[in-house]
Amino acid sequence: MKWLKSLLIAGTLQVAVTTGHAGANLDQIKQAGVLKVGTEGTYAPFTYHDESNALVGFDVEIAKAIGEKLGVKVEFLEGKWDGLIAGLDANRYEAVINEVGITDARKAKYDFSDPYIASKAVLIVRGDNTDIKTFTDLKGKKSAQSLTSNFGKLAEKNGAELVGTDGFDQSIQLLLTGRADATINDSLSFLDFKKHKPDANVKIAAQEENADYSGVIVRKGDPELVAAINKALADIKADGTYKKIADKYFGQDVSQ
Repeated sequence: MKWLKSLLIAGTLQVAVTTGHAGANLDQIKQAGVLKVGTEGTYAPFTYHDESNALVGFDVEIAKAIGEKLGVKVEFLEGKWDGLIAGLDANRYEAVINEVGITDARKAKYDFSDPYIASKAVLIVRGDNTDIKTFTDLKGKKSAQSLTSNFGKLAEKNGAELVGTDGFDQSIQLLLTGRADATINDSLSFLDFKKHKPDANVKIAAQEENADYSGVIVRKGDPELVAAINKALADIKADGTYKKIADKYFGQDVSQ
């Protein structure tokens, strides 16, 4: 029966390894008094450094508000996007708060909080444009896009001629200077832009009906932590904290 004993031992070890890797323990976080959060620090307006080099942004303030509800301080650990979520596997932090989209592929490996950010693809044109009113009106028009982005693919699908750019800011500049007729981009990026430049001659002509949602991402197997984060999010929405932060960065609630 040595094989059975070996199998039982192996199974016990596997359970131990799985349990040890299952995620941050809420009690341990509270005992330490610190919630470690992974974030980019280079992704305005969600997480970036201001002129004094302080880490600021919508997600930074949301993370701090969550920490306050949990009764702990938040320690931010910065990293590049490509390896940010993988930092959860390496136990660098307990959560990533960085406008992380909730996708089926990510949900297969990680757990998410309830959504707290909703964004939609929007069709942006100059304020005086009366020709482009829907996505289908892009046919034969020039659309300023990051060529490999989902937004670029959507513009191409609707018959637009793509004008390649490095991102939102360049797309808007090409639009304003008349080198492009439109751009499809993220609704939150547009809100942030208009927050800083309310007089800019651009407007939203149309938006997709379905939104993409983002949440706090954590390692799998820690339902207590997920529940605590969800309660914190619900509380900051109920007491007005969320709206105050959203108004500061976007001028409106961005959770729906």
